[in-house]
Order: sequence, then structure tokens, then C-alpha cells
Amino acid sequence: MILLGIETSCDETAAAVLVDGSVRSNIIYSQIAKHAPYGGVVPEIASRDHVRKLPGIIEEALNESGCSFEQLDGIAVTYGPGLASSLLIGYSAARALSQRLDIPLAGVHHHEGHIYSVFLGETPPVLDGAFPMMVLLVSGGDTKLVYMKAPGCYEIVGQTIDDAAGEALDKGALLLGLGYPGGPIIQKTAEGGNPQAIRFPRGLDNVGGEWKYDFDRKLCFSFSGLKTALLYYVQHNPDALKDETAKRNLIASYQEAVADALAVRVERALEQYDCVSFACAGGVSLNKVLREKLARLSEKCGLPLRLSSPKLCTDNAAMIAGAAHIKQSCGFAFEKPEDVNPNLRLENWSG
Repeated sequence: MILLGIETSCDETAAAVLVDGSVRSNIIYSQIAKHAPYGGVVPEIASRDHVRKLPGIIEEALNESGCSFEQLDGIAVTYGPGLASSLLIGYSAARALSQRLDIPLAGVHHHEGHIYSVFLGETPPVLDGAFPMMVLLVSGGDTKLVYMKAPGCYEIVGQTIDDAAGEALDKGALLLGLGYPGGPIIQKTAEGGNPQAIRFPRGLDNVGGEWKYDFDRKLCFSFSGLKTALLYYVQHNPDALKDETAKRNLIASYQEAVADALAVRVERALEQYDCVSFACAGGVSLNKVLREKLARLSEKCGLPLRLSSPKLCTDNAAMIAGAAHIKQSCGFAFEKPEDVNPNLRLENWSG
């Protein structure tokens, strides 16, 4: 089966071709330079750029894969969650192509794509021996723990109650005057710094007060207090940003707090749930410190860790086509959405 994947949920315009589940092409155009002056994604700029770039990106993906439009057996497209105006561009293009070519259209949940990206590569995905699996999903504006007893079976066991890890990195970098996006800049600037120089809060560690959420407090995340702690530290220690060593130590300590808060909760989840493997997926999974912590956890608990290749961590279309392929290979039919859904929830597959 030859699938064309399309992804335009935020600020990446992407198209990919998968043949029997193996990645033949994965073209990504990033809009970071256009949004950097504003310190975040501007929806109108994003959607306009998708309109301008998507046709050429699709052509490039097909050319690199050696496939033509006529050879396609189906199209997979992100239809949520994401920016409504951006989702519409990819969805409209995918729906028009499916009608023109008379081939099936599969709507894919963006987070599902990230989850299944840990199985993708140049060879067909192998899911045997992976489940039950605990997944740390750290994608853009979302951070959650997803327990999967089987493919397409999702139980959210913990999530952020305010900011996501990616937002904490972006806003922390903005506060420190480092630029956008925050994750890569913080990682680079923190090199050589002492991550233990400053003890920043990990969020929700202090037991007490009313807990109004349905999830176990010990498996949930909170990063709003961390940002506030960074702000207060900079205000009370203005010289910390003037001395290069002190600055590296500050940034390394902030990055350590984000990564540690994530890894600690993964460890708690693995202690509470029966798992044979665990995974980390999404843009923040590129973070070197987080990967090292999870690798050590893998050795400690004796469970294999599954990570996406760097090219598949950030938003891309290969993961969208890959999720559609895996769904069909597990016996579930493609679902054609009638429209985009910016607030789409992660739901179990049903026959």
C-alpha cells in the first residue's frame, strides 16, 4: 500500500510517502523564521504560508519517493488537534486529492501520529512485543502520559494542569531573551552549565490543597510555577544574565527542572502500571537531557525505551501516514472526517 501523508496542524508544512509502512520520503518546510520575531506562532501567517508551500511540498515528496499520484492507494491527513486555519489547508488539499484520484481519505489525530512515530523508519513498523506500553507525549502545547494496552487503545493516566513542557521551554527562553523556539536554544545555551546550580521546582511535589482533577496527582505535570520561579530568580539576581558562567548554570538548571519533572513521572507510571516497554514522542523528545534521563530509567527498570528518530520527532507527515498504515494493518478501517477538529481528543479505535 502506498500512502501520501499531509500535515499542516501548526507551523510545519509537510508531506510524506510511505510504501507498506516504510518511509520513502518525508519533506518538511518549517516556518520558524517567520514566527520567530513574534516569539510564537501567528495563525494567520501560518495558514497563508501553508497555502503557498503545500502544493510544492507534495510534489517534492512524490518525486523523492519515486511514486506518482496515480500509484497512491490512499491519503492520510491531520484533522486535529491544531490551529483551525492551518488544519483546513492540509485537510482541504487531501480531500480534493482523494476525490480527484478516487482513493480513500484517512483522518489522523496529530498526537496519534507522534505516538506511532516511534515505530517508523526505512523498514515496515514492527509492533510485536511493545504492548502494554507507557507513552510520554510531549508535543507542542500538550504533555501527558498515555497507557496503551494495545495499538489504538489509549488511557490517559496523567497530564499537565497548566502549561506543557514545550511551552515552559519557549516561555523560559523568551524571558531570558534567548529567542524562539525555546527548546533547541535552551539546550545549546545550557551546554557546559551546571544543572544542579539552582534548584527550581518540579511542580506538584508539595502535597496539600484541593485536587480537582480526575488523574493521580503524582502522575500529573505543572510548569507554571517553574516559569514564575525563573522570573523571580532573574529579578532578584540581575547579574546572573551578565556573567556567562552564571547564565549557563541558570539555563542548565531550568532545563534540568523540565526534564526531571517529566522523567520522574514516567518512572512513577512504570511502577504503577504493567508495561513491557515505554516511549517518549513529540518535539520535546529531541531534548538531549530528557533522552539521557529516560535511557538511564530504561536501564534501571529493565524495560526497552522507544524513541523516534530525530527527523520524526517534530511535526511531520510520515508519522501521519504511518499512523494510518498501522491502524489499517491492525484491522481498523480508515475514518474519513467531515471537517477539521482543532480540539480533537485522543479516543480508542473501534471496529
